[in-house]
Amino acid sequence: MPLITAQDVRIPADVLPEAHELYVENYLAATRSTGRLMLFACDQKLEHLNDDFFGKGINPADNNPEHLFRIATKGVVGVMAAQRGLIAQYANDYPGINYLVKMNSKTHLIKPSQDDPYSPQLNSLDAVIAMREAGVNIVGLGYTIYLGSEYESTMLAEAGELVAEAHAQGFIVVLWIYPRGKAVVDEKDAHLIAGAAGTAVCLGADFVKVNPPQAADGLSSAQLLARACEASGRTGLVCAGGSSVDASSFLTQLYEQIHIGGAQGNATGRNIHQRSLDEAVRLTKAISAITLADYDPDEALDVYEGKENFRLPHYH
Repeated sequence: MPLITAQDVRIPADVLPEAHELYVENYLAATRSTGRLMLFACDQKLEHLNDDFFGKGINPADNNPEHLFRIATKGVVGVMAAQRGLIAQYANDYPGINYLVKMNSKTHLIKPSQDDPYSPQLNSLDAVIAMREAGVNIVGLGYTIYLGSEYESTMLAEAGELVAEAHAQGFIVVLWIYPRGKAVVDEKDAHLIAGAAGTAVCLGADFVKVNPPQAADGLSSAQLLARACEASGRTGLVCAGGSSVDASSFLTQLYEQIHIGGAQGNATGRNIHQRSLDEAVRLTKAISAITLADYDPDEALDVYEGKENFRLPHYH
């Protein structure tokens, strides 16, 4: 696909003039100068505790947090998303990664039947700015909102303020938005996911991460995703990767999300990091081949299987 330049990046009005250049640099870095996002999601280390990192079907290397950084360094990703503390522990050894700091998190121990979900902000923006000024390559921030939770208003207010303050400092912002709580009947209802996408653009996010909708009424998940992508307007929509599936199925699903649904990238975690380092690296390249270079699923599968080398023609 065509690469974009600084002149192609649309700068939101809440980015202060003195931060315009930095915002453009961060956007181009995060999207590898394509306008599409390949987000390597590593926030599950807190969100899902060790359930996603140790156990049956999970490569033993995944129990060590450094596995995530090795994948991001050797593979092809746009940004690696993780909590500030995890990044702080390893960033000096892995300075070449584009980092996105996940600003809020919760564990999965408290179930919706006990209490509606609320994910509190863990750190101040000042703490993130201090890390950036110390030399850590932080290009963006992330925040999760659970629409339909009785705590939704708190999360919406925190996210809205965070987007404004982050943009003023030249960061890009990705919002994770999931309908969840006792008021939500079907978390993957296409109409509700389109509403989540629209919420993201109202908050001013650069990208929104949603779950792909459930197929319904004779329409596939990718066909229904198109409604959410339209509703998100100038906020690029990416889909969560979900639990691990075979590479061929995953790559086909991703291709359809982009080319049928209109998604502007992907956000993948478990499907990558639960594999060995070699396999995970090959999968990041296959995912990026589709996301950043418009390979079809068969061509991307050849990359995953090592039959074809993949290198982006240009890195910002």
